[in-house]
This record gives sequence, structure tokens and C-alpha cells, in this order.
Amino acid sequence: MRKLYLVAALLSLSFCAWAQDLTLSDGKVRVALAPDAALTELRSLATGHNYVGGGGLWRMFYNTLKEKEIQISAEEQEPLVREEGGRILVDYPTLRCRGQELAISLHLSIWLEDGKVRFASALENHEPHTVVRELHYPLVADLDLPAGYKLLTTHTGGQLFDDPVETIVSRGNKFPYMTPAQKFRQYDVQYPRNLAANCFAFVGEQDGLYFGSHDETFQETWHGLRVYPDAEGRFNRLEAGFYKYPNCLTGGSWSNDTQLVQPYQGDWRETSRIYRSWADSWWDHRGAARWVQDMTGWQRVIFKHQYGEYLQKYTDMPGRVKAAGEAAGVNTLMLFGWWRDGMDHGNPDYYPDESQGGEAGLKAAIAGFRQGDGRVILYFNGRLIDRESSFYRSGQGSEVCNHDNFGAEYTEHYKFTGEGTFLGYHDTRTFVVADTRSAVWRERLSQMADQAISYGVDAVFYDQLGAAEEFPQWDRSGEFPVPNVYSGRDKSQILKSLRDQIKAVNPEIGLGTEWLSDCTSQYCDFVHIVEFTALPESFPEWFRYTFPEVIFTDRCVRDDTDIERRVGNTLLKGLRNDVEVYRCRGILSDTPHYQAYLAQVNAIRHAWPELLLRGRFTYTEGFTCGNAAIVARSYQAGERMAVVATTYADRAAGRITAPGYKLVDIRTIGGKAFSRGNAARLALGQYDIAVLIFEKQP
Repeated sequence: MRKLYLVAALLSLSFCAWAQDLTLSDGKVRVALAPDAALTELRSLATGHNYVGGGGLWRMFYNTLKEKEIQISAEEQEPLVREEGGRILVDYPTLRCRGQELAISLHLSIWLEDGKVRFASALENHEPHTVVRELHYPLVADLDLPAGYKLLTTHTGGQLFDDPVETIVSRGNKFPYMTPAQKFRQYDVQYPRNLAANCFAFVGEQDGLYFGSHDETFQETWHGLRVYPDAEGRFNRLEAGFYKYPNCLTGGSWSNDTQLVQPYQGDWRETSRIYRSWADSWWDHRGAARWVQDMTGWQRVIFKHQYGEYLQKYTDMPGRVKAAGEAAGVNTLMLFGWWRDGMDHGNPDYYPDESQGGEAGLKAAIAGFRQGDGRVILYFNGRLIDRESSFYRSGQGSEVCNHDNFGAEYTEHYKFTGEGTFLGYHDTRTFVVADTRSAVWRERLSQMADQAISYGVDAVFYDQLGAAEEFPQWDRSGEFPVPNVYSGRDKSQILKSLRDQIKAVNPEIGLGTEWLSDCTSQYCDFVHIVEFTALPESFPEWFRYTFPEVIFTDRCVRDDTDIERRVGNTLLKGLRNDVEVYRCRGILSDTPHYQAYLAQVNAIRHAWPELLLRGRFTYTEGFTCGNAAIVARSYQAGERMAVVATTYADRAAGRITAPGYKLVDIRTIGGKAFSRGNAARLALGQYDIAVLIFEKQP
């Protein structure tokens, strides 16, 4: 067999001596491969721009019993390249590494589909005592971007960076002792964990280059963003692609056909349309409960902390806690630390606190808060098991928790402090991480839903179920341990089951989780986001535009500073307010400026909930703005449109016009706005807000 492989390789060398690049074109894009399978052309036929400068199309990593990471590079190989049936096929009957032939085969195919360049791969591993861990494919090396292109990722729902190379280099320097930084700099982004969707793009004002992994298995996918040094050692050679994790043991095979790259015409919204067009094939969002749609946000409050301190009591819930929120137009409470052991302690043994009246006392407090239009969301953790809990000590915890590649239990430590130093540094809680595939754990989560419903709450919240597992279960039954790279899919499945269970009882009971990811948020009424949404690079507009039906929050407004900018950002972009005063140890009345300003913002939301809470986020569609210093976003519902405008400059004046509409109402926070028929003249100071209501004319 090895002799046949050698003959094939020699024939390939002879063929390469005279062969030309193989080219595919569909009138929108042209792609070409050299005889050595280097990608030499990826050209938008609309602009004429070729995005690539040549280079290897893939790389692979495998393990032996003695070495954990060995790289196989495309440049070392002698491929068989041919065109067949409108596809370019690249075959490697064997692979070479460090001068040795490996019984690992790789088969690649490339084809075009309505302007999309599609990439498929398949491999077989017959090399004894090895495991193929990673396949980086496709790789677009020496990426040549037109001037002005920005990097768009879906981190935290969207982030937009002005300088792609500088961004990757700076993030690649974050852990200087952990990486081979002399070889490349890498931006670490992975779906479905810190990325909300499985795509990224380089975007210009009128065109761009989209990368998508349209993979319905929701398996772990790394978005490959690297910068390599040039001959002088300057880090400026950009590479982009996708990394998958076959974990293919000896005798195994693996395949994937989900990757694509597409030059497109239009602004960044075209990337949303491309992704949503694919997502519609599996998307299963059924619309949030009406009260969730009208929810402006919540107070997220810890009642008892993990080390025993009572920050609030059950009896405070219908009294001062509710009053603090109502004064700001926030009628919802996300109830943390309500159980006997306190927040982040005792999971998953959630027993009402007997010292506060037990179950009867909790039910009474919830009922009191819900009088009028109050809403209560009850917290549970969806994955952490306290090693001090009776569940863990019974033996079940160890059975259902994730174990690492050596068989040890993963642990997490939550280092909350009181006013001293010993507690947070030494005496912290230790948790193991549940495998959400476990039938025992799924039943436990189901029981939590029944428990919450029995208390009369409005929604059930499962913390940390919205993204792929950072500490997945490893299967150690084979020659090499293999991690579960489908934990995002597993969490998606359990959220679907919980949604169906809860909605069968009452469709108006909500379900929420933490971490924003498309594969899990499709089953939720609301999502509690993890990181900041008001950074300079924050662009949650991407997810809001792509999945406008998903309701998610801001985060990290924890004190009484920088309120106008951060709260104004939530009104501008349609985010609900996560009110976590002093890291959930306080309530809104403890931050009077935050409370007063949020009251002004929510008064506007309550004036037009059909637009600002239930309307479709449409970015800048339906209007024009005459001053780039004014940032404005639109919301549409039926025949009406709302435009929210602000400025980050010291001051800005300009005209907003909505052709085909009539301006029917104006509301401002600071600044001034004057009606001019179908337009408004704005004069805004820094962070002032104007909300304009338009009505479509016949």
C-alpha cells in the first residue's frame, strides 16, 4: 500500500511540473488553487479584488504517546489536485511530517455556491498510536484587505475593530508566557463560548469578506485569527480561517463540509443576512412571553451570600427592594441567594431558608412582590455542584460531573470576599462541573423548574447554560483521552427540554440563561449576557439585527459612575438593563443617580413599548442623519418607527429625516429636538438622548 502511495506522489510531482492553477468561477467569485494546493486566488468579481497572496490551505496537529502536539503542514505535502464535477479535489493518500510518512489520509474539496466558496474535508487515521486532534481548514493566508476594512466578530453579540492586524497582535500579547509568540500572534475566540454565532468577517463600507462555519452540530469551532511576522520580523501577515477538532483515533475517520468564505457587496448587514439565511434552517425560537417583551430589565440581587451574610431578607422583597426598582421603572427581580446556604453555596440543594419562614415565607415574599405588575425570576445554577452539598456527598455529584484528561474532577473556586482578606484568598467554595448529558443531572434541572413554578414565580433562570463548556468531560476509554467538543449542543438540548416542560405548564412562564449564543438562546425567553456591551469595540447591533427576537441584557453597571453613557447605550441598542448594584449586594436606591437616570430612560420605553421594547431593531434603516457625530438607531413596528439618537462628542447638531414618514412625537433627555415635517433638527450635548417617533404616510 505504501508503494502505491509513493507512485501516486511521484505522478503528482510530474503533473505539477506542467500543470496550471485550477480555477472555478460562478460570475460572483473566482477561486484558484496551484498544483501544490496553495490558494492563489479568492477574488470578488464585483470589485476585482483578490483577497489572498498564496499560501497553505490547511494545517493539522496530532499526538503520539510521547509528544502531545505535532504539526503537519500543507507545505510539506505532495497532493493530487484535480477538477471533477465542478469541484476542485485535493487528495493526500498519506501525509509527511518531519521526514516521515504517516498513514493519515486527507481529502479536501472546494466548490462554489451562489458566490460562496465552500470547503469540505475528510480524514482517515491509520497511523498506529496516534490521535489527530486539530484540523485548521480552510486557511486564507497572507490575507490582503482593502484599506478601511474592519474586523467583525460575534463576541458578546458583536465587536467591531478598526485595525484587524493591530487587534490580533495586541490580543496575542495578552499571555506572553503561554504561547509561541515568536511565531505568531493569535486572537483567542471560540464558538459557542465567547462567540454568539459561528461567523466572522472583514467589513468595509460597501463590501467585505465573510467567513462562516454553518455547522448544525454546534461543535466547538475556533475562529482562526492570526498574524505572522514578515522577513524583517514585523507582525503584519494576516491569516484567517477555522479550526475544528476531529480527535480522530487510530482506525477512525472524520469529515466536515460546513465551512465557507464569501466576498459580498454591501455593509456589515450583509453578513447578518448570510448567517440568518442559514440559521433559519434550524432556528426554533417561539417568541418570548409578552411580559418579557415588555420588561425593561431587572434588579439582580443576592439575598444571602455564600459566606453567610444576609444582604436582604425575604420580607424586604415586596417592600424596599420592589420600591427601589419601581422608582426607576424596573418591576422585575432576579432573585439570587434565596436558599438556605446562600449564593454559590450548596448547589444543587436549593432549600428555602427556614430562618426566614422557609417555603411559606419565600412564597409569601414572591406573592407580595408580584402584586400589581411585579415579576420574579428565580435563580438556579445549571452546571456547578458544591462539593459540600448533600447531592455531591451522596456520591451522585462525582458520578455526573466532568473529569479531565487524567480522570480528575474539574473544580472551580468562587472567591467572594467579605470585608476581611482571609475569606476570599483561602476559604472559598469549591465546585465540580456537571455533565449536561447526564440523565441524572437533567432530571435534577427538571426538578428545579417544577420547584420554581410551585413557588409562583414568573420565570426560571439557569446560570451558565448558554455556552460551550470550558471544562468538558473527557472520554478515557480509548488509547488517548478525547474531550466532548459538543457541549454547546448538549446545553442547547437541555434548554429545549426545559422550555418544553415549562411552557406545557404555562406559556407565560419565562426561561432564561446566561451567555449569549445562538444555539442556546433560540430556546430562551431572555439571555443574561456575560461581558461588557459598552466598550469602544462593542457592537451588539450585529446580534440584535441578525436575531431581533432574542432579548438580552447589558452587564457591569455596578455603581453610580458613567451612568449616562452606559445606560444610554442600552436604550440606543435595545438592550435590557441588568441592574447589579455593587455586584448584586445592593439595590437601586443605593445608587441614586443610576436610579434617577434609569427612571428617565424607562419612562421613554414605557411611552412606546410597541417600538422600543417589542419593535424590530433595524439599525439605520428608514432614516438618514446629516451629521456622523450623531449616532442613531431605528426600531420598526407596523406603520411606525422610532429613532433613538445620541452623541459621544462634546456636542453635535444635525438633521434626521425619514422619507415617507411624518414626525409625530419627540422625547429628549438633555439636548433639544425641533420638528420639521418628516424631519427633526437635533442639538445634543455629550450622551444626551433624543427619541423621535415617526408614522408612515400613505
